[in-house]
Amino acid sequence: MHLVHDPAAPPAEAIAFDDFLKIDIRAGRIIRAEPFPEARKPSLKLTIDFGEGVGVKRSSAQIAELYAAEALEGRMVAAVVNFPPRQIGRFMSEVLTLGFPDAEGRVVLFAPDSDVPPGARLF
Repeated sequence: MHLVHDPAAPPAEAIAFDDFLKIDIRAGRIIRAEPFPEARKPSLKLTIDFGEGVGVKRSSAQIAELYAAEALEGRMVAAVVNFPPRQIGRFMSEVLTLGFPDAEGRVVLFAPDSDVPPGARLF
């Protein structure tokens, strides 16, 4: 699967609503962020609390160009919580933290603009 970062690109192929419902996107609160110098692209290791239903999960996020690890604790983010875990070097990334590319291609985190309960599902 190739991700499109071009804002002028047409929409992806149409999917059924039931396909969308298979993707479980939840809000979570970052409880720890650490540098990930071994990653190929500037990344941070995130520990995110998604509340009682999902629990605490870890994610490798290519966000180190715009975000300092020490500034992320307590911040809300959105992540796909039902992809299989993915090994990234020696780190097991359990969820996909979501973001959008800015004009320079750096990842800007996607999050609710108001506080929501950890584990709230996107619909």
